[in-house]
Amino acid sequence: MGIRLPSVLLNAKQILKVQAMSAKNHSDVPKGYIAVYVGEIQRKRFVVPISYLKHPSFQALLNRSEEEFGFCHPMGGLTIPCREDAFVNLTSRLHRS
Repeated sequence: MGIRLPSVLLNAKQILKVQAMSAKNHSDVPKGYIAVYVGEIQRKRFVVPISYLKHPSFQALLNRSEEEFGFCHPMGGLTIPCREDAFVNLTSRLHRS
């Protein structure tokens, strides 16, 4: 009997695997980080620690991303459909915690 992981963590692992296979994104992202593209219309690239994937607030963004894009992300990395200022606010709070 194995340990059952929450579906959000499984989805995050699948996204990381796909991103790791993309040489374009992998070459300039340090180990332990992930590149994400954020924005509702125009996307801006951010590099954030993988540890953020555990936080419920970030998982909510991952769920939104999955609903909108599935696992086919048009930018070649994880695309998160939210306002840039909201993302910066969230990551600032996560960085302080």
